[in-house]
Amino acid sequence: MDKALVVRPLLTLCLLGSSPLALAAEGGVGRPITGQQIYSNAGIIPPEPGWVMSLTSIYYDGELKGGRQVPIIGELSSGLEMKVSYTMANFTHVWDSGKGRWNYASAIGVPVQYTDVKASLTGPRGRSVGTEDSGTQFADMLLTPIAAGYHFNEHDHIAFSLPIYVPTGAYNDNRLANPGQNNYTFMPTLSFTHLDGHGGEFSLMGTVQFYTENHSTDYRNGNIFALDALWTYGLGSGWSAGLAAGYIQQISDDKGDTADFLHGYRGRSVGAGPTVGWSGKFADAQANISARWIPEFDTKNRPEGNGVSLNLTLAFF
Repeated sequence: MDKALVVRPLLTLCLLGSSPLALAAEGGVGRPITGQQIYSNAGIIPPEPGWVMSLTSIYYDGELKGGRQVPIIGELSSGLEMKVSYTMANFTHVWDSGKGRWNYASAIGVPVQYTDVKASLTGPRGRSVGTEDSGTQFADMLLTPIAAGYHFNEHDHIAFSLPIYVPTGAYNDNRLANPGQNNYTFMPTLSFTHLDGHGGEFSLMGTVQFYTENHSTDYRNGNIFALDALWTYGLGSGWSAGLAAGYIQQISDDKGDTADFLHGYRGRSVGAGPTVGWSGKFADAQANISARWIPEFDTKNRPEGNGVSLNLTLAFF
């Protein structure tokens, strides 16, 4: 298999579910950003052992429309506006599994996040918390202990993984701008990729996110299902362009006093937009650069806005 074709999936391995938002879920979002979970060749774990390093930056600007209430830091807010810039450095190791259809990898992601939040608190705890807050701090670390990929043939591939968010990020229940979510999040993920043989692909990624309780606010997010799709067409000379889309649906109620007041506060969002990428050789490494813009156009109990991301990956096999 061409190494250049299998560099890009490792970015996905590091980024499964990676998103900065701590908001249907407490704060309104949970972890996924619409259409930002999937990346090129998501269903492929490379057959060559080695290391992959990547740097990813996601910018999201959105607001909760219609004057809806949202649970945040144990209170209720009658409005929410947020701007987030989230940057993650990822390190992935592809294990030497020998020849065969199965390949394995592990990954760790260390994120830094700038958060700017405006909210009008009206909640039952009656604390004096500012209506606007911002800051730049470390967010929750993302660990992928194991990812396993199976190659049906040269064109069709599938990957299984279990990314886990660990509550290492900064969190203070007296602040609105929290890069950490103060909970563990387990995200079993299944991805599929079909390569068209001409530099293009079709990929799907589905994940269910299970949240533990935030003991600072006695709030537990409901389970969230996210499905992302990516279609690209090869333009030649390593370039490709296409469409990325995402669907997020909360499938169980939030738990806690504020969640009960809002009848479980389940959320949903849909978005789609263009993506462009380049793959080739850079010094002694295989390189990939990609960018996308995903506007959201159908949301419920979640902020609605735009997400823009830029990714750089270097693979050393």
